[in-house]
Amino acid sequence: MRYPGSEKLEIIRLVEQSHLPVRRTLATLGILPMTFYRWYARLQAGGLEALEDKPSRPRRVWNKIPGEIRDQIVELALDEPELSPPELATRFTDTKKYFVSEASVYRLLKAQDLIASPAYIVIKAADQFKDKTTAPNQLWQTDFTYLKVIGWGWFYLSTILDDFSRYIIAWKLCTMMKAEDVTETLDLALKASGCENARVVHRPRLLSDNGSSYLSADLAKCVNRRSIGTPDRRAKGTPVGARGGDARSRLA
Repeated sequence: MRYPGSEKLEIIRLVEQSHLPVRRTLATLGILPMTFYRWYARLQAGGLEALEDKPSRPRRVWNKIPGEIRDQIVELALDEPELSPPELATRFTDTKKYFVSEASVYRLLKAQDLIASPAYIVIKAADQFKDKTTAPNQLWQTDFTYLKVIGWGWFYLSTILDDFSRYIIAWKLCTMMKAEDVTETLDLALKASGCENARVVHRPRLLSDNGSSYLSADLAKCVNRRSIGTPDRRAKGTPVGARGGDARSRLA
């Protein structure tokens, strides 16, 4: 229990004036001896003001990003506005050899008013897709996974997963997250699935997030040449058009 300085002083005076031994008096008041003597020492050293509790705030934040690093992150964001906060954090860590978290980058850019507002009203999606897949190769999902190898640096695993079977059709380990990496992974998936040569009415549709590599014009041309569809599905509770692009949307 915390006592204000005035009550601490009153307890000290009661103990001083009591005819009982100090420990018995403190036991009656419910005060530990070590607590009482700490109060008494503070009173002798600094008076009544010293008895007031001070807020328990750390003198410094142990993981606060230095000012020069913050300036470099902002400069990188201005130089490459197409990068999302996760991509900026990864790029900065990889190039500057200084680790910054995605959350720190987001807060920094938000404070600098560099996070774009959603372009559309946020709409909560249904718990399930309206048009579920009923067979393999109707819908493929693609994404990048970040991997850091100690002593080597950051790598990015590009994967294509079949929505119906949940089978990873193709994958490619990349040093960057470029549209050409997605294109090469897509070619591997078409070859592995046999869809490259099969005569089908409808090729697989491709589902991705709003990452810059998935929204590039080069990838859109590649998808169109291969007659791959792009479903209009969005992730639950995510702003469409927001910087950072975790929303599920059209690829092209």
